[in-house]
Formats: sequence, C-alpha cells, structure tokens
Amino acid sequence: MSRNVYCQHLKQDAEGLDFQLYPGELGKRIFDNISKQAWAEWQKKQTMLINEHKLNMMDPAARKFLEEKMEAYLFEGVEPTIEGYVPPKK
Repeated sequence: MSRNVYCQHLKQDAEGLDFQLYPGELGKRIFDNISKQAWAEWQKKQTMLINEHKLNMMDPAARKFLEEKMEAYLFEGVEPTIEGYVPPKK
C-alpha cells in the first residue's frame, strides 16, 4: 500500500518512499517529507556528482559532501552544480 507525504521538494502531496532509504535523523526527515519522485530526481543528480567529482564513497569526506548537496537539494531546492548540466526549465 502506498503512502502519501507532503513533499517539501515538490511542494505538493505525492507518493512517499516505501521505507527509510538513508540512515539516521536525516533519513527519517527524508522518509517523512520527501516523495519517491523527488528522491528519484536526487538519485540521478547524485550519480552525476559522484561521476563528475570521481567520489570514492568509502571516503567520509565524499559522503559528507554528497549529504550536504542532498539536504540542500531536497529541502532547500538548491540545484547542485554539475559541470555541463543545465536543469530543465520548469
């Protein structure tokens, strides 16, 4: 059964995540306030960031960098800067 959340990224009610995908307090915030659609959009950007910056996900600094970008994107609507990527106009 799907659950709806008020997505803080999309600013509308949308289908919520099925389970908490990210650990800790931030993960709980994402589960409670971010839709599947917004999470999927973030996943694409995260992949671009990992590739562009050649991030090693075993490196705590790389994980912290991504977490900051994720939080800014999902909760503050801040587009991450990705070389050569222009977000589609809304």
